[in-house]
Amino acid sequence: MDNQLEIFPLVDEEGNVVGKATRGECHSGSKLLHPVVHLHVFNSHGDIYLQRRPDWKDIQPGKWDTAVGGHIDYGEMPEEALRREVREELGVTDFEPEFIGKYVFESKRERELVYVNRTVYDGPIQPSTEELDGGRFWTMQEIREAMGKGMLTPNFESEFKKFFKNYLPL
Repeated sequence: MDNQLEIFPLVDEEGNVVGKATRGECHSGSKLLHPVVHLHVFNSHGDIYLQRRPDWKDIQPGKWDTAVGGHIDYGEMPEEALRREVREELGVTDFEPEFIGKYVFESKRERELVYVNRTVYDGPIQPSTEELDGGRFWTMQEIREAMGKGMLTPNFESEFKKFFKNYLPL
C-alpha cells in the first residue's frame, strides 16, 4: 500500500514550490497541485514500454501506464526524481532523458504538474516486483487499439495524444 503520510511538495503551475502536503491529502480530492515525473521509453523499433499498475495502487489500479511515473519528493529536483524513479521502477540507470514538456493533469481525485520525458532504450529492463505488476513493449498499433477501452490510464492516453500522436498509425 502507498504511504499516505509521504510528504509531497505543493507547486504552482510553473513548478515553484509553495508548500507541502501528504500523499493522502494530495490524493483526497483536494486538488492540491503536486509535481510528478514521467518517462516514455521507446525502443529503436519505435515500440513503447508500458508498466502495469498493481491492483493495490490508490490511483488507477490494474491499468497500463507510462513506463515510469513517480512523485517528486519534497526538496528533490525533477531530474533527480526521474533518475530515482527509473532506477526504482525499471532497474535502469544508463539512459539519456529528453525533457519534452510539462502540463497540469487533473482527475476527480488530484492535480499533478507532470514533467514529461522520453528516451530510446534497448537495454535490459527489470520491472520492480514491489512497485509494478510487470510491463512490456507495445507496438503503436496495439496502443491505438487499446485507446478508449479502459485498459490504459486516462493520464497515459491524454499525455500520449498530447505529445506523441504522430507516432500512432492511421
